[in-house]
Amino acid sequence: MADVTDVATLPEGPGETGTGTASGAEGTAGANGATGAEGEAHPPKEGAADGGGRRWNDGLIARHAAGRKGANGTAVTVGVEGIDGDDDVSAGAEGHQPIGGAYEGPLRVRLDALRELVGLSRTRIEGTTLAEAGRLLDEASTRQRLSSRHTVVAIAGATGSGKSTLFNALAEVPISETGLRRPTTSAPIACVWSEGAAGLLDRLAIPGRLRRRPLAGGDGDEELKGLVLIDLPDHDSAVVAHRDQVDRVLALVDAVIWVVDPEKYADAALHERYLRPLAGHAEITFVVLNQVDRLPGDAADQVLDDLRRLLDEDGMALGEHGEPGATVLPISALTGRGVGELRELIGRFVQERNAAARRLSADVDAAAARLRPVYVADGRTGLGERSREEFAERLAWAVGAVAAGETAEREWRRNAGRACGTPWLRLWRWYERTRTPGGGAPRTQVIVEDELTARQRVEQAVRTVADDAAAGLPRPWAQAVREAAVRGAEGLPEALDELALTAGPPSGRPARPAWWPAAVLAQASMTLLQIYGGLWLVGQIVGMLQPGIIPPVLVMLAGIVGGPLVEWTCVAAARGPARRYGQDAERRLREAAAGCGRAKVLDPVAAELMRYREVREQFSTVSGVRR
Repeated sequence: MADVTDVATLPEGPGETGTGTASGAEGTAGANGATGAEGEAHPPKEGAADGGGRRWNDGLIARHAAGRKGANGTAVTVGVEGIDGDDDVSAGAEGHQPIGGAYEGPLRVRLDALRELVGLSRTRIEGTTLAEAGRLLDEASTRQRLSSRHTVVAIAGATGSGKSTLFNALAEVPISETGLRRPTTSAPIACVWSEGAAGLLDRLAIPGRLRRRPLAGGDGDEELKGLVLIDLPDHDSAVVAHRDQVDRVLALVDAVIWVVDPEKYADAALHERYLRPLAGHAEITFVVLNQVDRLPGDAADQVLDDLRRLLDEDGMALGEHGEPGATVLPISALTGRGVGELRELIGRFVQERNAAARRLSADVDAAAARLRPVYVADGRTGLGERSREEFAERLAWAVGAVAAGETAEREWRRNAGRACGTPWLRLWRWYERTRTPGGGAPRTQVIVEDELTARQRVEQAVRTVADDAAAGLPRPWAQAVREAAVRGAEGLPEALDELALTAGPPSGRPARPAWWPAAVLAQASMTLLQIYGGLWLVGQIVGMLQPGIIPPVLVMLAGIVGGPLVEWTCVAAARGPARRYGQDAERRLREAAAGCGRAKVLDPVAAELMRYREVREQFSTVSGVRR
């Protein structure tokens, strides 16, 4: 079995000294040198704080330590805190690769869409709802800056499940303490198979004294190169701090190995608190049934089948028959049964170098599922043409557009009657008005909406169009649409009152049609015929003209009959122009009211709906579904 080295504390500045201890390798490392397993003194490490102001160069030490031999020819490896060191210090070293790497493909597109989604939604959705998405973006950015050549795998399980035993079996060295005392593991312990992982361990807040590294030369070292294995405390520990540490680390690692035993594999705390919520992370999940050596006969297969059934009920896909999903495996960490197979599976998993991206993609899926209620509408959304027309119609009634058109039509007809009516009829009407108490010029009966009624009509119109626009929208966006409509409705009744004065029928006499002068001339001719016939008849009566009553009577009758006939003809001819005049006045007022309502209410509502459509498209990208 290979040996393991503890991680030493490094000096932080010139003139400081550092010490380190090695588990299983007798010797100490000081400021001026290191002693190997057989006591051979090695020269001072390059960059170590040796009193001359130089600093440790951990990366250089780690790369060359494997090539150094002790006095008896055995390989000696020294582990130090911050196993990766500063990669930029040895950037020129052969085979060096930069730490971190940009996300590529669909994951990058989804992260960009999630970032845009959060930005567009900050003023519409509560911060607590977006907090998890913001945390995910921060963690994605942090993980991107760290080593992409390492895969962080946590070993989690309940009390007594054998986590630490499995941890030691995979590391092939006794790193984590095992025993009957509970809890045994009180803090996360890390074992790193290659350098460059210090940043990842710092992110997990694992101190240097709990960082380990197996000695090089083991058969599995090459296949596990890049693995960072974490032994976690019990997830069901009686100590709250231990459970908190488990939850914190599980949110940051790239993959998880869940260790269950025949007694607690169906524990509700495990399934309800972890496996069920993390069902979407099946591709980065290993579930191992430990302690199968305690099960007689076919009992191990029966328990394993029941475990698969429970995982299926949790919604976790199982990686069987070549399909992606969780790996379920029976092992015995104590006897070594199945450990080799698990080690081989982990080795292939680590060498794929995509666990971090797969974990992050699953996190994005989970975030999209949590955000779905605030982004996905029930049915078709938007403001239809019918709702717009009904809103404009309500505003037209509120501003009195129909009454104004009718008033304008009556006014036009009245002017036509004044111009084309017989003078005797107008004289009679004048006489009737003068002899009637309070008589005078007739007042046009204009139907004007009461101020309170008009305001209520406007408010009702705004509420109705807001409800139509918000129908089917998620609650935050429906509220945003209603608020936009209410804000726009402020001052709308007053603006409509202004329009009623400025956009109504023009003051003064309405425009006259082209045939109007001819009608006036005809009516004047009929009046002259009456006067001429009457004078002719009077002249005959007084003897000034020759007698002949028939001609003057016929002339008078022609004028008397022709006057009303011309008036009635003008009234009939005036109906069309009067109607068009009234309709034009109503149309102008309708258009003005609709334009005012559109600018104050419909446009802000449409802007909110457009913003929702934008975030809906971004959410579709985040969730991986193209509309």
